[in-house]
Amino acid sequence: MSRSMLLIFFLSILVANVVNGSNFPIINNQIHLLRPQSGSGGSYASGLSCLSWRFGVETNSIINWKTIPVSCEDYVGHYMLGSQYRKDSKAITDEAFLHAKSLNLSKTGANDVWVFDIDETTLSNLPYYAQHGFGLERFNATSFNAWVDTGKALALPESLKLYKKLLRMKVKIVFLTGRTEDQRTVTETNLRSVGYHSWAKLLLKGKNFIGKPAVVYKSTERKKLEEEGYRIIGNMGDQWSDLLGTNTGIRTFKLPDPMYYIS
Repeated sequence: MSRSMLLIFFLSILVANVVNGSNFPIINNQIHLLRPQSGSGGSYASGLSCLSWRFGVETNSIINWKTIPVSCEDYVGHYMLGSQYRKDSKAITDEAFLHAKSLNLSKTGANDVWVFDIDETTLSNLPYYAQHGFGLERFNATSFNAWVDTGKALALPESLKLYKKLLRMKVKIVFLTGRTEDQRTVTETNLRSVGYHSWAKLLLKGKNFIGKPAVVYKSTERKKLEEEGYRIIGNMGDQWSDLLGTNTGIRTFKLPDPMYYIS
């Protein structure tokens, strides 16, 4: 097979399809190829710089950014709406489940907890971000909170699968979110409406943490959990600030999110 034919074949199997998992959005948006390499002979291929940027974001090497690069709006949109986002999430949640199975869990699961973030970890706000440039626009708390208050965020399919597996293993679930206390009722209703029907704790940000870094808030709340006698066997989030700091648990798992950065 010639090099050009091989390239065409390779790209054909990378065509991104709209995510059609359980409770996940089907958004009417054109999906294009993610171009993971340069063109023939090493020439520049559109999308390469954005893939490299996303790699830097996911490895926490590119930090403190406010918006995605202007040139990457299409790339990020195609990634989030295509099958690769779902596949990347599955790779992480599959590894998380293997980790949980490898532990010597108590028979009742009384002290074993799994900490989940909410936004872009267990619930997806993709319908909102699709209307706001997939992170191209600067974060607007007013419009985002208005979206949260609709209670229409969708379950991330792979996270929901992991959640159900952990419950069957008698692991208790703790949701630890940057959402504020005034959003408790809508968050509880939204979680239950998409399949997250039970949990041990739902921890939301109190007034004393407003304006403080997320890593400080989440470290403090995890410390309280451990002081109450819980063992954090897993900690999953889409932001590095969900996973860094103290009292992070036995293992942490980073889900993909190239749309925004929270310190």
